Amino acid sequence: MDENLDLLRREFSADQGTFLLGLRGEGMEWDKTAFSRFERAMRSACEQFKDSDHLDRWMAEGFYYTAWFVRDWTSHPNFSRPEPEQYYNDCIQRIADLADWFFHASHNYVDPHHWPEL
Repeated sequence: MDENLDLLRREFSADQGTFLLGLRGEGMEWDKTAFSRFERAMRSACEQFKDSDHLDRWMAEGFYYTAWFVRDWTSHPNFSRPEPEQYYNDCIQRIADLADWFFHASHNYVDPHHWPEL
């Protein structure tokens, strides 16, 4: 398994040190560095599997779960969302865009599309 897929599997399992565990673990915090790693791993998987007719269940479940969980969990008024607000909104949109790309094998942007770092 390549490095990005290994990271993605650890993220979707909410292993120690992952973005998703940080959101719902003891700290309940948005770690920008961990998010960037997670987002790049999601993007890599989308690119790698865009022409595949077969998607592993763990990836499908992870993309599905992430697409609604991060938005819903971090929208709670007691969750300290990252600043600036535009960064947070862009991250939530990026997760939705990547889930769409993963499931539909294409993204909603005109190619060639450059995915800016968040």
